[in-house]
Amino acid sequence: MLRHIPTTADEHVLVGATLADDAAVYQITEDLALVATLDYITPVVDEPFAWGAIAAANALSDVYAMGGRPIFALNVVNFPRDTLPLEMLELVVQGGAAKTAEAGIPILGGHSVDDPEPKYGLVALGTVDPNRVLCNVGARPGDVLLLTKPLGMGIITTAIKRGLAAEATIARAVEVMSTLNRVASEAMASSAGVHAATDVTGFGLLGHLGEMLGRGDVGARLQATAVPVLEEAWEFARQGVVPGGTRRNLTAVEPLVDWSEGLTGDHRLVLADAQTSGGLLIAVAPEAAAALEAELPVARRIGEFTDRLGRIEVV
Repeated sequence: MLRHIPTTADEHVLVGATLADDAAVYQITEDLALVATLDYITPVVDEPFAWGAIAAANALSDVYAMGGRPIFALNVVNFPRDTLPLEMLELVVQGGAAKTAEAGIPILGGHSVDDPEPKYGLVALGTVDPNRVLCNVGARPGDVLLLTKPLGMGIITTAIKRGLAAEATIARAVEVMSTLNRVASEAMASSAGVHAATDVTGFGLLGHLGEMLGRGDVGARLQATAVPVLEEAWEFARQGVVPGGTRRNLTAVEPLVDWSEGLTGDHRLVLADAQTSGGLLIAVAPEAAAALEAELPVARRIGEFTDRLGRIEVV
């Protein structure tokens, strides 16, 4: 679909729609560029305040993935005013405001639409040094692959919608999804060894890793057992409690993937699971990886980039 968006010859556009990256980047001065993104989601949990916080963290993540620093946000709201109480919307917006306050930025306005299906998110704006923009391409063979949050959010939120998830499972999923990628972003932005980064969201780990291969510039080897996953997601996957988006992700990425024998269908689904507000996926030079891991204890080493161009090996 993006091929139908007119291309631009503006020399100030550092990252645009043609690159399928996490946010747009527009250079303003020699040492300042604007990072701009828009993201909003339908409810992934039942509690309105938590949904608002998760949606805000999810939107801000695109700025963090580019190595940027958020500066302010705008609310984007679709809400059925005649069928749901406005007090519920108030809680959603409060959740978003609490999360942006945690990020250290204000919400300066927004826009709402009367819509049968509720949705909430942010236009998030940030800044970045034009010479330090982190794109989702640029990884080099030998780079270490780090992931900063566990997988399983799509599967667990599906279990929540079906009334199958225990309160402790819901609380853990909310904690993961509402955690800002701020600390991870600041750590990777200060490392000279980071070559590329993205955040893991709707296309799942394998889908976003596939984007990091660019046009077949590198390959990747993923250690399946090293990937952090919320334990409850495994049982739900075995029960078939899996969102349709996860199954579509797996179908889309299969042509790129070489699977090791012994990896079950559950492994494949979890690695393709559609995430909300997932972690950062970071390509870092091997000589800089240990220092970044020491600065960022939540990061897990899950594989490396290879010279098997355009292929993802899962072992």
